[in-house]
Amino acid sequence: MSTQPSPARRQILQALAATAAGAALPRAAGAASTATAEPLHPLLDRFADELLVLQPDQATQLGVDTGARAALRGTVADVSAETIARFAAQARSMKQRLGAIRRAGLAPADQLRYDTVAYATDRASEGTAFAYGRGAWDGFAGGAQPYVITQQNATVLSVPEFLNSVQPVKTAADAEAHLARVAGMARQIDEETARLTHDAGLGVVPPAFIAANALGQLRAFRATPAAAQPLVASLAARAAKAGIAGDWAGRAAGALDRLVYPALDRQIAAFTRATAQAGTQPGVARLPDGEAYYRWALRLGTTTTQSPDEVHRIGLAQNEELLARIDTLLKAQGLTKGSVGERVAALNKDPRFLYPNTDAGRADLIAYLNGCIDRVRPLMPRLSHLKLKADVMVKRVPVDIQDGAALGYMNFASLDGSRPAIYYVNLKTTALWPKYQLQTLTAHEGIPGHTWQGAYLAEHHDEIPLITSLLGFNAFVEGWALYAEQLVDEQGIYADDPFGQIGYLQAQQFRACRLVTDTGLHAKGWSRDQAIAFLTAQTGKGVEAMTSEVDRYCVAPGQACGYKTGHNEIVRQRARAKAALGARFDLAAFDDAVVETGGVPLELLGPVIDRHIARARG
Repeated sequence: MSTQPSPARRQILQALAATAAGAALPRAAGAASTATAEPLHPLLDRFADELLVLQPDQATQLGVDTGARAALRGTVADVSAETIARFAAQARSMKQRLGAIRRAGLAPADQLRYDTVAYATDRASEGTAFAYGRGAWDGFAGGAQPYVITQQNATVLSVPEFLNSVQPVKTAADAEAHLARVAGMARQIDEETARLTHDAGLGVVPPAFIAANALGQLRAFRATPAAAQPLVASLAARAAKAGIAGDWAGRAAGALDRLVYPALDRQIAAFTRATAQAGTQPGVARLPDGEAYYRWALRLGTTTTQSPDEVHRIGLAQNEELLARIDTLLKAQGLTKGSVGERVAALNKDPRFLYPNTDAGRADLIAYLNGCIDRVRPLMPRLSHLKLKADVMVKRVPVDIQDGAALGYMNFASLDGSRPAIYYVNLKTTALWPKYQLQTLTAHEGIPGHTWQGAYLAEHHDEIPLITSLLGFNAFVEGWALYAEQLVDEQGIYADDPFGQIGYLQAQQFRACRLVTDTGLHAKGWSRDQAIAFLTAQTGKGVEAMTSEVDRYCVAPGQACGYKTGHNEIVRQRARAKAALGARFDLAAFDDAVVETGGVPLELLGPVIDRHIARARG
């Protein structure tokens, strides 16, 4: 049985690609130079459709896999080397067609949209300099992934969770699309396997400790009987709820047994061979052109041109500043002995702040997170004039991916309103999240952080070009969420909660330490143990949690630097606006000016605030 889309589905996809003017194909890059200029917004809409053909999962993620895009709902992305090359051609084509538009004739808001797309295409072009990873794809998406398979990246880690939490099952066609994506996993796994074998030939394999964790996850998935896989149970349960007759569980399990598991066996064997001699050096400097690769990765992660040395120095300085503030608060609570890290470590083990490591304890922790959201909502009129609904659901990170998952993360709401934002918390053990840290976590992942920023894109999607939701500017997104943590502190949410304020400052300090650790690993020759020891000693967080963090930085170089870098820039721009406007400064209006960009590289934020200042002055 083929893992490719059916002939009818292929025909629909080909038609969709044709309506996108074929720009996803390499030949379009050459043709674009003779293309006639067209208005910006229709061009951006064409770009979005072209990109969605290459990334069909994003169409479902955004809730736009309907109408002319309906065929995308049952398609798994092609992640082969050939498609990565097509993505490079797509980026070149987009840049050339943008060049046919006279930027100076656009309104300021459209100039910003023009510049954000041009920025992403430039970073994509830079990615073609490297013969491993995802090259242009990573450049456009805004995050470097040097290794094909890691504890965070693999088809069997991403697609099942996507199917369980994002893929709709409301009609028989939806259920068939779900099945098509189950079957499509086999092709995607084989494409990954071909790329990991190619990259291994260049000496590009993850460190041994990453490989061991990733192999354990692959083998655990393979060891689970097909009928017991969550993606099978999820499809069957949702089909039954929707009243869709059929043997959905049996068909999904059959696709796993016949197609996916054999492909996974091939992948496990190839990955085992490729990483048999993997070393323990964690940084990407050891890779071909590794120093240049990290500078590019750091630019993707921060959307600045700061050097690794600059980022490292900023992290060290801000860590010291924040340690001093935490020290003052700890002393006020009678906690005076030991370093700040040692005293925070003691708080993390204090029974007052720990939920039982049981199902009931996890349920209570999630209930508390929902209460944290409720506490912030009344503050929002002081922080924004946008009046967003910002619906959000709090869920535990699925058990089958929690070993490699972040400690907390957000899936934005769909643009069509069919699915709210989902705020995930990793509860492998409840000790990862002492209670005094949870209000700050919720400000970051919930409101006014990721949920609020994503809600603007969803609730105003008719006014915003779709491509805005396909661009990834890590430092803006994470910088806003870290700034959101500061906002709730400034609004007095910790006025009667000194330990909560310690949790807030500790979260800020942790992000400063990320600047030090990421650059230490990739630019200064730090070992994995050295990085874990630094984070543990400085932040007081547990060794297990900090090991997971360091491993995350090893496979996503530069990403961890976006949080504090973005926060620093937003705070700098706010200070500039306050100085310029004086009594006319309106915090909510400033916050809205940032959110209403939809997400931009940090180097484009200054002109946005210039226009905000000019408007406020009248």
